[in-house]
Order: sequence, then C-alpha cells, then structure tokens
Amino acid sequence: MHSYPQLVIDKGKLSHNIEEVTSRCAEKGISVAGVIKGMNGLPELTRIYAASDVTMIGSSRIEQLKDAISIGEAEPELRKPTLMIRIPMLSEVPEIVKYCDYSLESEEEVLRALSSEALRQGKVHKVILMAEMGDLREGFVGDELTEAALTVENELDGLYLAGVGMNVGCYGSILPTKEKLEEFVARAEQVEDAIGRKLDILSGGATSSLMRVLDDSIPERINHLRIGEAILLARDLPLFYGCDLSFMNQDIFRLKLEIVELKNKPTYPSGTMGRDAFGHEPEYIDRGNRMRAICAGGKVDYGSEDEIFPLDSGIKVIGASSDHTILDVEDSDRSLKVGDVLTFGIDYASMVFVTVSRNVTIKYI
Repeated sequence: MHSYPQLVIDKGKLSHNIEEVTSRCAEKGISVAGVIKGMNGLPELTRIYAASDVTMIGSSRIEQLKDAISIGEAEPELRKPTLMIRIPMLSEVPEIVKYCDYSLESEEEVLRALSSEALRQGKVHKVILMAEMGDLREGFVGDELTEAALTVENELDGLYLAGVGMNVGCYGSILPTKEKLEEFVARAEQVEDAIGRKLDILSGGATSSLMRVLDDSIPERINHLRIGEAILLARDLPLFYGCDLSFMNQDIFRLKLEIVELKNKPTYPSGTMGRDAFGHEPEYIDRGNRMRAICAGGKVDYGSEDEIFPLDSGIKVIGASSDHTILDVEDSDRSLKVGDVLTFGIDYASMVFVTVSRNVTIKYI
C-alpha cells in the first residue's frame, strides 16, 4: 500500500482538546455534545470521545452514530448517548429511533412520524426542538416553537421533549452574541411556561457559542453546546474572531504529500486558454520562470487547494488538479528533491475530504 498522501492524526492532542473544552464548559454548568462529523466519525477517534467527559456524541450521519454505539456495546463504560444533529429525513425515521437517543427537530410531520415509530419499536425518543434565531437554517419560527412543544408534550406519546436548541453561524453568518443567546433563553422559557415544567436541555449552539463561554457572557440557563471544529482544529475562532485558543492544539491533523516532479518552469501557461478540469477559468500571474514542485494528491483528496497550508516557509500552493498539487518552491528554505515529503495544515473543509478519502493513508500517533 502506498504511504502518501498521508494524514497524520495525534490522538493525545485530541484528548487534550476535548478535556480543555469540556472542563471550561463544565465550570459554567454546560455539558458538551462532541460532534464527530468533521472527521467523518473515524472509529479510532470516536472512541476517544466516548472515553472523555463529553455527555453525548453527535453527528449528522447515522452510520457514524452506529459506530459510536458499537464501541459502547463492546465496552459498556464507553456507551454515550447519541445525538442526530441534522434534522431527520422522513425516510430515515426508523433508523433515527433505533440508533439515536436524541435528535434535533423542526417539522411537526417528522415529529409525528418519530412518535409512531418509537411506539412501534417500544421506545421513547428524546427530541430537542430547534428555534429559528435568524440564521435561516433549521428551526421553528416564532410561536411555532411553543405550539410544537405543546404537541410533543400532550399528544405524541412516543416522544419526550428533552429541550430546545438553536443554531447560528452555519448559513446566515449570524453571531451568537450575548443578546442573541438571551433572546433564545427567553423563547425557551416561553416553552417552559406553556408546558408547565423546566426543560432538561437548552442547547445554545455550536462551536461559535464557545466564545461566550470563554468571555464569561453566556446566559446561565444555557446548559448544552454541540462542539465540533473547536475541538478538532481550534482554528476558526482565533482566525475569524480573534478568540484566544492558545490552550488548544491546532495540529491534531497534518497532511503529508510526496513530491513527484521538481522543475524550473514558466508561471504563465502558453497556448490558447479554455477551462481547467473542473470547468473553471483560473487567473494566472506571469512571474517569470520559477522552481515548481508537483505533489501526488489533489482536489479529489482534499477538496480545494485553498484549504491546505504548507508548513514549510517559502512554499506556496499555486494550483491543483484532481490528482496533483502544484507548488511554488523557489523561495523554500529547504533543498528539495523528488521523493521528499511536504507537510500541510488543513481546515474544516479539507478535513472532511481527507478523513473519508480511500486514497489517503491515515496514521495515528
């Protein structure tokens, strides 16, 4: 089996990041659902989550939650409740009830189907109703949230209303400000007033809401977050919002590519131009002749050349095709040769690709 492209994953650093996030959230009375979808639920990493202080394991893919359940069946002390974080399809309702202890919900029709299926399976399925808070992804709008809560509470015997949740920052780019979170709490308390009891869970968002934990501005009633990227990469919050995550590892995942060509070539193509292999019309800058390296591995493996970052100084990604990554290495501090291996950082988008690609060898350390 070929060695490269290779993804090196540091399990100890992942454990550290989980501990840092869960402990800081616990100080605020907040439990954490560890979201494993970004690394495609790799079982070796899911087991680390199961052994940690996360209180749930969350994913948008049933297959990944099945693996989490299998880990718990083999070692009962590692069985953690599973959370489906993508609102379900009607076509997968039987599997949701079978493999998911909790699910996020925003459609009454699906709720009714879940209740019927849960009764058929002899179960009570726990649901978290999503509130639309302005990001315009999933969620009940306005009074629909309370109406849905009353329906679950009073009519759907196969369901238990565990709580309400919100999501921001994933579609509409809305930030989880203190005011936005307080607005969410107010809506949750309206639900509580209507059903006559306190909810178990007020799920106040995902990775972006961790900022409010760290700056001590998250409302007290919020007691649950769904954290993915901040644990796996800890990259987005410092990069986009200047959030201090210096206590976190940002190098759990490293992509390694092998050089297959090293030549001095022009930087501007010659001939009549059309489109590249993906139908695009790239722009090229003529910088004269420069030393270029081609690495085995391309967009099929990691998605986009904009989502990988050379760790060697003086090396720049200038393009990629399906199977090749093209680098400007003219200013490299290293004396390179064919067969050398270069190391790259990755972001969330490339992590999703490289952890599922059959062409990328995974090495755990």
